[in-house]
Amino acid sequence: MGHLDISGVGYVLPDGRPLLAGVDLRVGQGSRVALVGPNGAGKTTLVRMVAGDEQPHQGAVARTGSMGVMRQFVGRIDDDRSVRDLLASLAPEAVRQAAVELAAAELAMMEVDDTPAQMRYAQALADWADVGGYDAEVGWDRVTDAVLSLPFERAQHREVRTLSGGEQKRLVLEALLRGPDEVLLLDEPDNYLDVPAKRWLEQALVASGKTVLFVSHDRELLARTATHVASLEPTPAGATLWVHGGGFATFGQARADRQARLEEMTRRWEEQHSALRDMVNALKNKAAFNDGLASRYQAAQTRLRKFEEAGPPQVMAKEQDVRVRLVGGRTAKRAVVVETLELTGLMRPFDAELWFGERVAVLGANGSGKSHFLRLLAAGGSDPGREHAPVLGEAHGHDHRPVQHTGRAVIGSRVRPGWFAQNDTHPELAGRTLLDILHRGEGDRSGLGREPASKALDRYELVAAAEQTYDTLSGGQQARFQILLLELSGATLLLLDEPTDNLDLHSAEALERGLASFEGTVVAVTHDRWFARGFDRFLVFGEDGEVVERDEAVWEVARVERAR
Repeated sequence: MGHLDISGVGYVLPDGRPLLAGVDLRVGQGSRVALVGPNGAGKTTLVRMVAGDEQPHQGAVARTGSMGVMRQFVGRIDDDRSVRDLLASLAPEAVRQAAVELAAAELAMMEVDDTPAQMRYAQALADWADVGGYDAEVGWDRVTDAVLSLPFERAQHREVRTLSGGEQKRLVLEALLRGPDEVLLLDEPDNYLDVPAKRWLEQALVASGKTVLFVSHDRELLARTATHVASLEPTPAGATLWVHGGGFATFGQARADRQARLEEMTRRWEEQHSALRDMVNALKNKAAFNDGLASRYQAAQTRLRKFEEAGPPQVMAKEQDVRVRLVGGRTAKRAVVVETLELTGLMRPFDAELWFGERVAVLGANGSGKSHFLRLLAAGGSDPGREHAPVLGEAHGHDHRPVQHTGRAVIGSRVRPGWFAQNDTHPELAGRTLLDILHRGEGDRSGLGREPASKALDRYELVAAAEQTYDTLSGGQQARFQILLLELSGATLLLLDEPTDNLDLHSAEALERGLASFEGTVVAVTHDRWFARGFDRFLVFGEDGEVVERDEAVWEVARVERAR
């Protein structure tokens, strides 16, 4: 088995701001350590350094045993990689290299079928057998069968971008958990997974016996899997790391007790500091008139200097204070009326009424049509009028392709949809600073001057990133900024697709408080079991293609059976 050692790691951002300072962490054999902390504290950067994608500016990272890595972008793969390419990228180095050469040899022979190409292909096949490639394919067959209900032979050439985010995640997780690596590094493995898949992940992590360092914001998963919790805590000198030796159930109280102890120790240090300075000043005045006190004055100065050099017991971490002020406004009593709506190729016709002020959660397995339903409402329904145009404007990065459907989804009067989607990349915001985006305004969102824009960013704990471009933010910071744009837009119908996936624990709680005070209707697709507790009703997209309404959350929904 393997382990990880992170020793004295420090990292400075390109603009000179310290991100990490003296981070120490040991992930012992068989431990499952959850890395938590505010968005932007440096969790993904630390993971990238452990993975070898970045080099620390100070300190070192060491490990024993082979390591499998799932990076944060899995779930949003949009290039031309095939399922075979993805699975091969997770295999041991020799298999990875042989897979690349085999693919290149196959392509070369398809282009020019001459003797050299045939010889290269024959050699590639021999090398593939020598490194255990065919044995790897046996494992991949079990992976594709579990995730896609297809044998590897049929699934291998399918483009990964045609899979849902949850299917992409599950493919990688299945491969890593079934694979030979003793150490796993998982950056937000639960994102895009539905609840049955999350429960599978919880059980698989515990049963694997592997050494695991993972980043997650899902409290249920943290409580069920983490043997230790490592908390990155930002300070002016860079984030430090505190490790709680118990599980997540006791983490919150342990952290609060620790903060209280640090506050008491800091208060005592400040009292001692003040007393020492007063003594030095008093002796200084007396020594000016009494040479016999000069030695006592020098000794007091030395004592004060050493006390200040030692410093306070520990730099206190800044407590995050995200304040979401979603406003909304009065609309028609029936915010959305659905009549015999069928999402073509996804769900059977269903009826529903969503009333002003309701909080409705949309539940179901990945690929069942939940996001398509929200996308239809975001476009103004089946027969959109000008008053139902998206509040952030048509150019605001969302997928506005028409949703194929029959039946009707009618938006009520004065209902303006505001859409948040977990997998939007927002190319229109790339290269622009947060202040510039807020200053210009878009759609129904008015531009803000520098001072009000800075105040708005401060409420979302983003003021330090005001001059950063949107694409350089962490996933959680981008999610918070998108929610801020919705707040400023005047939406009266919030359509939220997995809004808590990239939010840290403090931000998710702030969003929940903001939704509670929002005057309007909220429809959210979610697989967050904790977040769903605050909703009134649940629309469940079932595996049989039916949409049913429930008063309580229903999580055990199988995948919709379709030809694949």
